[in-house]
Amino acid sequence: MARTPQDVTDAELSVLQILWDSGPSTIRELADQLYPDGGTGGYATVQKLLERLEGKRFVVRDRSGGAHTFEARVDRDELIGRRLEDIVDKLCDGSFTPLLTQLVRRPNLSRDEREALRELVDELDRERGRRNRKRRK
Repeated sequence: MARTPQDVTDAELSVLQILWDSGPSTIRELADQLYPDGGTGGYATVQKLLERLEGKRFVVRDRSGGAHTFEARVDRDELIGRRLEDIVDKLCDGSFTPLLTQLVRRPNLSRDEREALRELVDELDRERGRRNRKRRK
């Protein structure tokens, strides 16, 4: 199946995860984290991944210093949202209910996580209620 133009490969995702966790980084810094044992191809591989991510507009390059630094242009939550919407469209006919049901029923979902989900749903309901009341005024 062909990838959508804005899809991120697993290798590109590895670069993004470092940028999310560490902040702006040079190619060398990224290569050192992705390939701690060194190797001749690590730097070139990271450089190519960054070029692709830059082309897809997932990272931005700062050329002002001696070594260019790269920063994630999309945050983790945004990418998660994009990926989940894609799954919902492909597997669930556009409905989030089957996906959410599967996630909530997972045996490794802790009690604290379930409680956090309940609180989130309650908060969303309260926010929607406030917006609806404002519209009626």
